[in-house]
Amino acid sequence: MSDGAVHLSVEGPIASVTFDRPEARNAMTWAMYESLERICGVLRGDASVRVVRFRGAGGQAFVAGTDIAQFQDFRSGDDGVAYERRIDDCVALVEDLPMPTVAVLEGWAIGGGLAIATASDFRIATPGTKLGVPIARTLGNCLSMANVARLVAAVGRPRAERLLLLADLLTAEEALAAGYLLEIAPAGELDAASDRLCQRLASLAPVTQKVSKQAMNRLQRAQLPDAEDLIRTAYGSADFREGVAAFVGKRSPGWQGR
Repeated sequence: MSDGAVHLSVEGPIASVTFDRPEARNAMTWAMYESLERICGVLRGDASVRVVRFRGAGGQAFVAGTDIAQFQDFRSGDDGVAYERRIDDCVALVEDLPMPTVAVLEGWAIGGGLAIATASDFRIATPGTKLGVPIARTLGNCLSMANVARLVAAVGRPRAERLLLLADLLTAEEALAAGYLLEIAPAGELDAASDRLCQRLASLAPVTQKVSKQAMNRLQRAQLPDAEDLIRTAYGSADFREGVAAFVGKRSPGWQGR
């Protein structure tokens, strides 16, 4: 499969960022994360952009997580710590964009894809969208403290427990009821719905939007505890190595709890 790409286009006050690797449900490669970081840097310095819209190419997924094949090179818990720091840095760039952001979700928004969507300010989705972090049945790894905090803030602890401990997937209807989604739109009306939302956001006071975002981000991050020991435990475990091998080998993992 290709390394994929992340594209930026700007039309008037609205920027659109597209994750483009549809043959892998837009699963993120290192190259795609690097492109997203560069794009966020460009957008941060462009005062003419009033709204940023994120979406996946192909209509089948927003982003189906990080490409799991890349984890085959991990040798210790320190690799997991470095990876989670890298993801934290990238997702924080999305969260810290000064203008409002909208994630347009179709199909799968899983793992790293859910993190990007959760770091966005608003989310709209099609009826068949599925949201989750099914690592308790796939890889046996964990999230960073920052991503756990975002998830709990966005959906509440009971739903976060379902996602992280039960490996459940939330439907679009459940996510709407939780307030995670702003709107559900049929696939044929999704573009029009996202256009309406982006145009409405672009019409409002940008300074108010900017400082309000910063205030909420500071509240969420205040006294955020360290979790490197937890990350090192998960990524350094035999279960994580088994999870990666099983995923790549397309078989069910055999968990041992160590």
